[in-house]
Amino acid sequence: FEVKNLQLQESILTGESNAVDKNVDLVAAESSLGDRINIAFSGTLVTYGIGKGVVIETGESAEIGQITAMLSKIKPVSTPLLKQMNVFSYWLTFGILGMSAFAFLVGVYLWHAPYEAMFMAAIGIAVAAIPEGLPPIITITLALGVTRMAKLNAIVRRLPAVETMGAVSVICTDKTGTLTHNELTVKDIITATSAYHVTGSGYIPNGVVQFNNEDLTLQENSDVWQLILGGILCNDSDINYVDNQWHLVGNPTDNSVLILGEKADIDIADKRTNYPRIDIIPFASEHKYMVTLHHDHMGNGYIYVKGAPERILLLCKWQMENNDKKAINLDYWNAKVSELASLGKRVVAIAMLPVTTEHTVLNYSDVEQNLIMLGVFGIIDPPRKEAISAVAECYQAGIKVKMITGDHAVTAKAIAEQVGIHNGSGVLVGTDLDNLNDEQLQQKTMEVDIYARTSPEHKLRLVKALQANDLIVAMTGDGVNDAPALRQAEIGIAMGNKGTEAAKEAAEIVLTDDNFNSIWQAIKEGRTIYDNIKKTILYLLPTNAAESFSVMLAVLFGWVLPITPVQILWVNMISAVTLGIALSFESAEGAILLRKPRSPHEPIISKLLVWRTLFVAFIIVGFVFGVFRWELAQNIDLAAARTIVINLLVGAEIAYLFNCRKLYGPVFSFKELIANKVVVLTVLMMIILQLAFTYLPIMQHFFGTSGIDMQHWGIIATLSLFVYLIVEFEKAIIRKLTANH
Repeated sequence: FEVKNLQLQESILTGESNAVDKNVDLVAAESSLGDRINIAFSGTLVTYGIGKGVVIETGESAEIGQITAMLSKIKPVSTPLLKQMNVFSYWLTFGILGMSAFAFLVGVYLWHAPYEAMFMAAIGIAVAAIPEGLPPIITITLALGVTRMAKLNAIVRRLPAVETMGAVSVICTDKTGTLTHNELTVKDIITATSAYHVTGSGYIPNGVVQFNNEDLTLQENSDVWQLILGGILCNDSDINYVDNQWHLVGNPTDNSVLILGEKADIDIADKRTNYPRIDIIPFASEHKYMVTLHHDHMGNGYIYVKGAPERILLLCKWQMENNDKKAINLDYWNAKVSELASLGKRVVAIAMLPVTTEHTVLNYSDVEQNLIMLGVFGIIDPPRKEAISAVAECYQAGIKVKMITGDHAVTAKAIAEQVGIHNGSGVLVGTDLDNLNDEQLQQKTMEVDIYARTSPEHKLRLVKALQANDLIVAMTGDGVNDAPALRQAEIGIAMGNKGTEAAKEAAEIVLTDDNFNSIWQAIKEGRTIYDNIKKTILYLLPTNAAESFSVMLAVLFGWVLPITPVQILWVNMISAVTLGIALSFESAEGAILLRKPRSPHEPIISKLLVWRTLFVAFIIVGFVFGVFRWELAQNIDLAAARTIVINLLVGAEIAYLFNCRKLYGPVFSFKELIANKVVVLTVLMMIILQLAFTYLPIMQHFFGTSGIDMQHWGIIATLSLFVYLIVEFEKAIIRKLTANH
C-alpha cells in the first residue's frame, strides 16, 4: 500500500534477470506472475527502495509454498533403460527356465538319464545362458559415463540419468543463464548521427566499439565518447580487477555500461576522480530516471540524466551532433528506440546539461527542460556463442529445442531467433496457456517452440504435455519456479553456478558452467553409453547362448557334455565378464550425432539382437561340437577335449569382442583394432588367464582341465579368426540391406 522506488529481484520465481519496479497500482486478476507489480513475493530479494504491504498469503498458499506443494505430488519418472531392462529380464528369465526344464525332461524321459545328472545339466544350461556379468557391466558403464560427464561440466546426481540423456528427444530450456550469459551487455550505441556496434559479451571487457564493421578508436569529446562518459558518471555500480578477475557491484544495467567504458579504453577511476559527484537524485519508478551532478577541476559543472528513453526525450530540447548541440529530432530518436526494443533489447537514454560550479544541489526542476540528448544504449543479455552451435547440432540430431521463460515475449523471441530456435507458430505467453485444456496444449507443444511469461504451473503442464506426445524431456532451470518441471521431466538439469538449491535438489544433473553446450555434450555422452550397453548385450547374449546351446544339444542327442557346469561358470564369470567390461570404454561412433532420438518404446531386444544372438551362437556351437566330436574320435582324453573346447569358446569370444566394438560399422584396420587400449589389455589378460587355466596343476584339479599341444592352439586360433571374419561379412550384408531401404 506504500512504495518508494521499490525494486525486487524475482528471478527465482520468474526467470527474469532484471529487477522489477513495484507500485500500488491495480493489475488484472489474470496477470502472469511477472506482471503482478503490486505484490512482493516471499523468497525474492529487495534490491532498492522501501515499501510497506499487507501479508495476503503464507505457507503453502504463498507462491513459493505452492511450488513446494507441487513438488510433493510429483512422482519420479522411470528411465527408458530401466523400463527396457525390466522387459528384457522378464523374457530372458522365461526363456532360460523353459530351456532348462525342457532339457531336464528330455534327458530323464527320452534318454533315461539319472535325475542328478540331468539336474546338473539343467543347472549348466541356466548358468551358461544367464548373463551374470550384465548388471555389474551396466553399472560400470554408467559409472564411467558419470566420470566423463563430470569432465564435461555435468554432475550426475542419479546414475540412470547418464543413459537417459542419450534418449532425449526434446530439450526445454530456460533463457537466462543457459542460452545467455545472464550478464547484460551493451551491444548498440546510437548517437544523433550514427549507429555503432559493440563486440564481446558478459562482464568481461573483451570487445571493441565498431562502426561499419571496423574497429573505432574513440576521440575524446566525440559524441560517442561523451555518451559513454555520461553513462559512467551517472552510474551507481563499481568495477574492480582483483585476482585476475573482474568484479562488479551494482545493478546489471549499470554494470553493462561500466564494462562498455572498459572496452572503450576509458579510465573509469580517473574520470570519476576528475568529475567528482556533487549530488544525486536516485532512480525513482515514478520518474523513470536518475540524475547526478558533477564538477570538474576546471570550473565546469555537468548534470547527467540516465533512464527510460520515452521519459528522457520529453525532457530534451537539444541533441549532441558532432560535438555541437542542435535542435532535437524526436522522430529519429523514437524510430531508433522502437527498432532496438523490437529486437528485445533494453534501451537506456543518456542526456546532459552544462551548469556552473555554483550549482551544488539537484532538484527535479533542474532537468524538466533544455536537456541535451547524448544518445541511447541497446542492452541485452546476449546468447552464448557455443549455445548457437549446440542448438544447431540438436536439430541435426533430431532433438527439438523449446524455450520456456518467465521473461517478456519480445525478448524471448529475439534471443530464440539469435540462437536458432525454430519459432514454429509464434510465441505463447502464460495467459494463452491458461486458456488451453490439456488436449489443446498437447497439440500446441508440437507447433510452438517459444513460451514466455510462464509460471511454475505452466512449466509443469508443458513438460507433461510433451511427455503425452511420447517425447523424452530434458528440462533445464535455475530458479525455485523450475523445480516442479525439473522433477517431472525424465531429465532435470539444474544450473550449478547461479541455480537455487531447490532446483539442484529436484534435478538429475547439475551443470557446473550453466552452459547449454554442456547439455548437448551430455546428450552425446548419453548416446555413447547406450551404444556401449547395447554392445555389451550384443556381446554377452550370443556367447552365453553358445555355451547353453552346447550343453542343450548334448542333452538332446544323448552325447557327453562338451563342457561341465563349473567350466561354464569360469567362462561366464572370468572370461565373458572381463572381456565385456572392455566395451564400456568404447568411444562414440562417427555417426552417433546424426541419428534421430530412439523411440521410448524401442525394445532393447531388437531384431538385430535376436538375429545376431542366434547367428553367432550357432557358428560357435558348430565349431565347438565339430572340434569336440573330432577330438573324441581321435581317442583323445575327455579332459583334454573339454580343455580344447573351453579355449576355443574363449578364443571365439575374444574374436567376437572385436566385432562388437562397432554396432554397424566394420572393424578391419589395425588402427581400429587397437584403438581401444582397454580391449587390448583385456585380451592379453585373458590369454594369460587361459594359459593358467590350462596348465596350472591347481586349476586342472578344480576345473578338470589338462595340457594341450601347439597343434590344438593352432586350431583354436584359426577357428576364432573365422568367427571374426564371418561376423564382419554378416555386418557388411546388413549394412548393404539397410542402405537399400
